[in-house]
Parts: sequence; C-alpha cells; structure tokens
Amino acid sequence: MLQTLKDLFDALVPHAGAPDDAAAQHNLQLATAVLLVEVMRADREIDPEERGTILAAIRARFALSAEQGAALLELAGQTSRQATDYFAFTTRINESYPMEQKIAIVELMWRVAYADGRLSAHENHLMRKIGDLLYIPHGAYVAAKLRARAAHGDEPPQSAPEAPPT
Repeated sequence: MLQTLKDLFDALVPHAGAPDDAAAQHNLQLATAVLLVEVMRADREIDPEERGTILAAIRARFALSAEQGAALLELAGQTSRQATDYFAFTTRINESYPMEQKIAIVELMWRVAYADGRLSAHENHLMRKIGDLLYIPHGAYVAAKLRARAAHGDEPPQSAPEAPPT
C-alpha cells in the first residue's frame, strides 16, 4: 500500500526544476484536488458526473495526462478520507495562489457541486466555509457560483422587476 502511494506521488511530481519546487508543486496540486474531492464527498453520494468533473478540472488546470490525472484523483481521495480539517489545504493555496486563481478554484468547486444536478445543504455549507478560508470576497464568491451554474446549464434566478418611478 505504501509503495503504491509512493508510486502515485512519483508519477505526479514533475521531473524538471529543483526537487523542492517539484514537491511544492505537487503539494499544491494535491491541495486543490483534495478540496474538489471534499465537495464531491459533502453530500455522501459520489456520482460519476462529479468524479468526471473533478478529473477534467485537474487535468486541464495542471496539464496532466489521463494517467496522471487519475493518479492525482486517487491520491486526493485517500488524503481527503484521512484529513481532519481543511486548513492545511487552504493554507497551501493561500500561500501560493493570487486571488484570481483562488477564485478559479472556488468556481471549479462549484462546478463539482452542480455536476450531479442538485446542490445539497452540505455542499453549500462546505463551499461557504472553504470560500471563507480562502479569503474570497463575497461578490467574487457569488460570481463564481453563478458562472458555475450557467456552465451547468442552470440559469440564475431573475431579479424582481423594479417598480416604475412615480
């Protein structure tokens, strides 16, 4: 089992650059993937749509092959099951990413939440908690949610029409 985890880790770590840089990059990829997996696990039902959304997101975000993406997703699932909180993952992201990239991660998380066609109260609560831990401004948080809903095909609710001026 430990050798398998080491093999997964070795497959994900890029071979260019200093070893510390490669390990830091891998840890950042893993932190991002764990947060996506946490959203998938939030409603206690793991749907193929959510898993597929995570796999597509991490492959695109980190330019990974299908095998590397699957390995990262597997490692993220194992790490998620063993984690006791989100602080280690959000701290790594806060230290490494500027606000625009953190907002992009939150949008990816919303896409995972909407992937199965329903948003549970647990998913909604988790999203708010992680948004706060990533210091995402409320307006950016809502905009990311609306973009994810639109990408899923759900239209955001329309505003009530304004009363005519008197």
